[in-house]
Amino acid sequence: MLDFVIERTNKYIESMPKKERKKYGQFFTSKETAQFMAGLYIISKNTSIVRVLDAGAGSGILSCAFLERLEQIDSVQTIELTCYENDKNILELLKENLQTCQSYSKKDIQVQIITDNYITSQYLDFNYMLGGNPNPQKYDFVIGNPPYMKISKDAPEATAMPEVCYGAPNLYFIFAAMGLFNLDSDGEMVYIIPRSWTSGAYFKRFRKYFLTEGKLEYIHLFVSRNKVFDKEDVLQETIIIKVKKTNRIPEKVIITSSQSNNDFDNLTSLSVPYSLVVSGNDYYVYLVTDKKEVSVLERLQKFDKTLPDIGLKMKTGLTVDFRNREILRDKAEEGAIPLFYSQHIKQGEVQFPIQKEHEYVVTDQKGLLQDNRNYLFVKRFTAKEERRRLQSGVYLSKRYPQYKKISTQNKINFVDGLIVEMSECLVYGLYVIFNSTLYDEYYRILNGSTQVNSTEINTMPVPDLESIQEMGRKLMKSKDMSEKNCNRILEGVL
Repeated sequence: MLDFVIERTNKYIESMPKKERKKYGQFFTSKETAQFMAGLYIISKNTSIVRVLDAGAGSGILSCAFLERLEQIDSVQTIELTCYENDKNILELLKENLQTCQSYSKKDIQVQIITDNYITSQYLDFNYMLGGNPNPQKYDFVIGNPPYMKISKDAPEATAMPEVCYGAPNLYFIFAAMGLFNLDSDGEMVYIIPRSWTSGAYFKRFRKYFLTEGKLEYIHLFVSRNKVFDKEDVLQETIIIKVKKTNRIPEKVIITSSQSNNDFDNLTSLSVPYSLVVSGNDYYVYLVTDKKEVSVLERLQKFDKTLPDIGLKMKTGLTVDFRNREILRDKAEEGAIPLFYSQHIKQGEVQFPIQKEHEYVVTDQKGLLQDNRNYLFVKRFTAKEERRRLQSGVYLSKRYPQYKKISTQNKINFVDGLIVEMSECLVYGLYVIFNSTLYDEYYRILNGSTQVNSTEINTMPVPDLESIQEMGRKLMKSKDMSEKNCNRILEGVL
């Protein structure tokens, strides 16, 4: 059945321009991935009736893979399959594919295709509003490859689910939240989605809902970013998750990984304590891949402070240079102040000037100015192939006494004191943290992108204030800014 559906889907992909499919955020699941996803469910051998939901069903690849799985379970006699799909271009193909599955199957397959908008048609139910169904349809199993498409913050799908949406959301996580809502108690859901939801403030509401109403049981990671979807040019870090709708927190999460969608027979597997994978008030999800990364999390969990807890905060640079071209200057002049870029961070310190263009600004805009005081500068962006994600430099105001104000370009972050200026030993202590191997590894686990996000940094565990200052004093005394020396000093408080 599945081979037949895949073959017809490939013909559809060839006939339908990607530009047209992009309107619906369509990326089709490969045969191997669909079979792997269908195999993750635990189906009792005593089950006779199964209720299945496939939202955003497309051509029915995932539905078909799941039906094939159920063919092998003798006790299952009746399958109630509900598919949501409102793309008129693919509806006929979906119907024909599901009819083919019905004709091949020995089971009683009852198919319902709903062409309503999956999200907006259920918003009254989801929000428990007057006029909604007090007993909405629930399912034993939900399977999905949701549309991947950004929408505006006032799009109907976003306003339908205020509990999970913040800013301009992406349809994929709105679908995931609704999928969990559609599950019956103890039901299981398997989705293939980007990993971007696992950290950051943008997805906080979704994570809180998703990981309160459900619990992660299984995560599969793809090492390659571009070998997940056949016939599709998708450069996206994608994961497969299995979630159970329950209040019970499991002891472990199984995390597996493969190179691509063609080597599910060659998996690496890891069993990780749930408290390490899902952690903190922000419900961050840590995608560890080996025992070494598990050890990183276990070691840093000893610290119960964050930067804001100890009176510090990482912020993003103030000046977007290309939007403020009129204030940029290449050389010093009357009234000009330094504009610091990531290029000024060199070998653990901030060097200025370096004879680059636009490293001065002349402005009286308060939003672009900050006091000339001690900071730790941290690069916001690094290249994928660079060895370190966290790259920082010490900035001391005493080295630039001629300036009362400075500015920072928005491609760097800086750590500042919330109330009082940071002491020199505190800045150097922060450098120990940010230049250590342990914290660089931690951040790579937390965030798969090349961007250093200030929100995530402000939630990471750090030693107490006195310990950081003491580490700074040791670094200043040693005059050795190397990563190896930072590691040695950090070990003293672990």
